[in-house]
Amino acid sequence: MRIIQIIDSLEAGGAEKMAVNYANALSKKIAFSGLVTTRKEGLLLNQINKNVDYLFLNKKRQIDFKSILQLRNLIKRNKIEFIHAHSSSFFIAVLVKLTFFKIKIIWHDHYGISQDLKSRKNLSLKLASFFFSGIISVNSALKDWAQDYLWCKKIIYLPNFIENNINLNAEISLKGLDGKRIICVANLRPQKNHELLINTANIIKDKFPDWTFHLIGKDFEDTYSDSLKRKVVDLQLTKNIFFYGTINNITSVLKQSDIAVLTSLSEGLPLALLEYGINEMPVVVTNVGEIPKIITSEKMGLIIPSNDLDEFVKAIQKLIENRIYRTEIGLELNKIIKLNYSEESVTEKYISWVDSLINFVL
Repeated sequence: MRIIQIIDSLEAGGAEKMAVNYANALSKKIAFSGLVTTRKEGLLLNQINKNVDYLFLNKKRQIDFKSILQLRNLIKRNKIEFIHAHSSSFFIAVLVKLTFFKIKIIWHDHYGISQDLKSRKNLSLKLASFFFSGIISVNSALKDWAQDYLWCKKIIYLPNFIENNINLNAEISLKGLDGKRIICVANLRPQKNHELLINTANIIKDKFPDWTFHLIGKDFEDTYSDSLKRKVVDLQLTKNIFFYGTINNITSVLKQSDIAVLTSLSEGLPLALLEYGINEMPVVVTNVGEIPKIITSEKMGLIIPSNDLDEFVKAIQKLIENRIYRTEIGLELNKIIKLNYSEESVTEKYISWVDSLINFVL
């Protein structure tokens, strides 16, 4: 089996991280595993396994003939059977297929705003789906949407997974006191609802002034980011809330933290939650996307209605006040993640499914 992953960038995001995870994991299991970045490199470049064949196209425009030719040459030279295109990179995959029809395309849907899919319309994607041999959806709602809206009917739900044995040297020291840190790993996007976290911190500081909040994730330096930072200043929380931007070694900062949270308004299956679980973190999360399928009881974490400030504060307070409970639920979540969202369990299903597509003809 010979497969390349295609992604638009290697900046720190869920789809980007999964493209790297698949390329790395498959390099241990199949004859050829490659990774192609179309537009921009980034922090995740350092996480690509040395056994993965890597190419950066440096694509400059939507239809870039030089990039199409480079990709086509890579495919022919290495006798690639499948392009596994993540998110919007399906477009260049289809353009290559039009010049080399024997190649098969798998499209991976990482769409994160899965609370209301009825309004999701994408004509170019719908037309492109005619050329797909298969579709991977990261949650069951996206699978249902693809079955109803797209023309490809070979669709599978595969959850995100955490890669084994990531060895990163980058270290960062978190501010605040040891034993009293709350961390949130989420890029600064409106759907992640950091305002709920800031409002929570504003209440928590009165009763637990030594506890601090640490926000890890890409800062797009836009109006949303500006509004968050302005709110922190206005509420006089600059000694309680800290922004770090994108960092390479999530495990390092999680090991310095005591409670992990997600305040999202919408999600697919957040990689951050899987990272929390692998690192035995006690969590407070919102009831969106696939999260309720992971956190099914208070034995493995606290789950609250989206954007419910009172319940979120109560949940944080419960974990602050009960260290033993924090340890117990962190260990239980770790068991669930290892059982259902490990590299081994997901890639085994993936390879079996891809194998079923080999003789599929459009």
